[in-house]
Amino acid sequence: MKLFAGNSNRQLAASVAKYLGMSVGRANVRRFADDEIFVELQENVRGEDVFVLQSTSRPANDHLMEMLIMIDAFRRSSARRITAVLPYFGYARQDRRAQGRTPISAKLVANLITEAGANRVLTLDLHAGQIQGFFDIPTDNLYAVPVMARDIRARHKDVSSIMVVSPDVGGVVRARALAKRLDDTMLAIVDKRRERPGESEVMNVIGDVSGKDCFLIDDIVDSGGTLVNAAEAILAKGANSVTAYITHGVLSGSAVARIEGSALTELVITDSIQPTAEVNAASKIRVLSITDLIGEAIARTAHEQSVSSLFD
Repeated sequence: MKLFAGNSNRQLAASVAKYLGMSVGRANVRRFADDEIFVELQENVRGEDVFVLQSTSRPANDHLMEMLIMIDAFRRSSARRITAVLPYFGYARQDRRAQGRTPISAKLVANLITEAGANRVLTLDLHAGQIQGFFDIPTDNLYAVPVMARDIRARHKDVSSIMVVSPDVGGVVRARALAKRLDDTMLAIVDKRRERPGESEVMNVIGDVSGKDCFLIDDIVDSGGTLVNAAEAILAKGANSVTAYITHGVLSGSAVARIEGSALTELVITDSIQPTAEVNAASKIRVLSITDLIGEAIARTAHEQSVSSLFD
């Protein structure tokens, strides 16, 4: 087996390679003067089980094209099997037609990955579980909840004072999974109304959060508006503190500054998206590594072992 990576998350790729006891495969992924992407594999992959790790994070289109071109290069170089490892699957929020005359871009991206030559996909915390069905190849959706639960337990020995909070109704399944791993702790839901993309208005908190240390859990934090509003609403209901655990730290625009100035005690994100210098310098943002999770999933896939048993 061989592990390769594009330019989106070199740090995670190096960490995963170290976990697997190998080095990242040599590939020249560069751009011509007009920004056209060029890929040259610098080692033999004939008959190999190839894994290409690439988050389709900002700039999403560039990183997506890098992955597609790399997959094509592996296919034309006679790799035995190609697995696209996407710690963060971009375009996942466009998983349905919420209004007329709009695309389902998540399905389009799934088609592109398949047609490029990928044989299977390995990803983490899809925005919507049904996106697995958009692929006509085997797709494993990993979950960051076990990693988050271990981190919470390590820092909060008494889980009886903890309450898990979903920032919206759609995230209840994810929140319930975390609550179950924390000795079936109580669950609350923030009821919000989104007026337009990127903006949200918190309407109500369902559940008694008074006197509790609350943990918001979600898959993506982008502008940070939802988290900040939710934290304020929860504290207004009498909670002791609010900490957020989010898998994918997109954190676009002024999101980091918004988090820094918020009522949140801390925002914990994973390194599914490579943290920027601004994120690393933020006092309220901490990065939780998913190296072991991704590395073990790759190892089990290569050895034809169960991946789902990672979450039993």
